Amino acid sequence: MKEINSFAFQGVNGAYSEQAGKNVFPNANSVACSTFEDMFACVRNEQADIALVPIENSQAGRVADTQRLIPDSELKIIGEYFLEVRHNLLVMRGTKIADVKRIYSHEQGIAQCRNKIINLNKEMVIAADTAGSAKKISELKSKENAAIASSLAAEIYDLEIIEKDFQDSKHNVTRFLIMSKNANQISSSDQDLLTTLVFEVRSIPASLYKCLGGFASNGINITKLESYIHPQGFDVAQFYVDFEGHPDQSSVKLALEEMKFFCKEIKILGVYKKSEFRKK
Repeated sequence: MKEINSFAFQGVNGAYSEQAGKNVFPNANSVACSTFEDMFACVRNEQADIALVPIENSQAGRVADTQRLIPDSELKIIGEYFLEVRHNLLVMRGTKIADVKRIYSHEQGIAQCRNKIINLNKEMVIAADTAGSAKKISELKSKENAAIASSLAAEIYDLEIIEKDFQDSKHNVTRFLIMSKNANQISSSDQDLLTTLVFEVRSIPASLYKCLGGFASNGINITKLESYIHPQGFDVAQFYVDFEGHPDQSSVKLALEEMKFFCKEIKILGVYKKSEFRKK
């Protein structure tokens, strides 16, 4: 991977995406973006070297917005990173849990702490992002409000953590894609590679089954398969696939050739090394 001097993320300072970026690229500058669209544009316009893109969470599932936007982002996936999320319940200093009436966070943060919030009998308020929620309650200056966010956000917005590890499950991991304007230069002989692609099937019986058959017959392991509705309408489905291997390997070439007979379009989004986290 090339030297990274800056990374873009969606949210305000203190977001988990910023924390992930700082973990991977500790010496890089972070660029906060209000939307995922702005984040992708920031990299396309060379205002940042890469984007940190949350794609899925072990508790709340896929991040629908990014999965929808990635195929048309004009960026390439050059890596992945797994962040073990440790949610915190943040409040104004001196606040007790009995004072709190409502808890703000991004929909993923709310989903990952839902059972705890229900047990506390607090109102759930969905906001644009976790760190933005922390910023909001710091500005509201009311003991009735709390936020689910990172310890970095607590530090930035001078809030008190009244409960650490607020998430429902100890195993709470978010997978991020590292995306750049230019693709990786990776040899097909390298080990531990993943390829990500999206494809749209032809409207014929068993087309999805036949598309994926080549992976099975050529011994290629698919690690992720997701479907989502194409912007053209509900009768057009696109599929997102991660699989082990490189497009130039003979077995993968055979699988992709077979796939082409049953697809309208195949778009390779990136070839990259697997994260060491997968070996845990």
